[in-house]
Amino acid sequence: MKIRLIRNATIVLSYGKKTFLIDPFFAPKGAYAAFPNTANQVGNPTVNLPLPIEEMIDVDAVIVTHLHVDHFDPTAIEVLPKDITVIAQSDVDAEVIREKGFHNVQTLYETSTIGDIRLNQTSGQHGTGEIGLIMGQVSGVVFQHPDEQTLYIAGDTIWCEDVEKAIETHKPEVIVVNGGSAQFLQGDPITMSKEDIYRTYEEAPEASIIVAHMEAVNHCLLTRKELRSFIEEKRLSSSILVPEDGETISF
Repeated sequence: MKIRLIRNATIVLSYGKKTFLIDPFFAPKGAYAAFPNTANQVGNPTVNLPLPIEEMIDVDAVIVTHLHVDHFDPTAIEVLPKDITVIAQSDVDAEVIREKGFHNVQTLYETSTIGDIRLNQTSGQHGTGEIGLIMGQVSGVVFQHPDEQTLYIAGDTIWCEDVEKAIETHKPEVIVVNGGSAQFLQGDPITMSKEDIYRTYEEAPEASIIVAHMEAVNHCLLTRKELRSFIEEKRLSSSILVPEDGETISF
């Protein structure tokens, strides 16, 4: 497999002779307002794309883990071919995507297949308490193929029982988590903090962990520098990887 981090949670994944685009967020730097009720009030995204959009959309399928703007934005909706296969987390999300003009929208149920690849939907918790309820349903995906290591893309979630269950059930050898410790002015983080990432490692110490969702939206307060320093202190630099935008990691 080849995992190319584009920006934020956007990934181009080559797996089992198929290519997937996950959570496309294509707007130019500063195109959207900062998220309300957050610190660091600068426009989103906070950085440019590392490569042209044209290099990212020649794929077999697009997976949208949920419909927040930094995972499926107006620019992506405009530029993606309307006949491309789009896989949504629920019937509700699928209908919204169809209303945007896409003709080939599927729903990711508990288990789906694309060719010889099995896709297993997982759950998550996008924050705690009232904020978690407001943020709504989110999903992750486990990829399995006879010739590939098992890959778990956790999506927008903090460390929680859903993540623990996914790891226990599927025993992934590669895990992608969304870090950044995104946060509003009130409440706890809604994506993984450095402590959450370490807890993920403790649950899957033999897995390679890749951290996405860093330094691209205004309310992500955990920087790559801080996270890498934390990882080095734990002597886990070979187990927890923090790629730059545009970087490809192969397994």
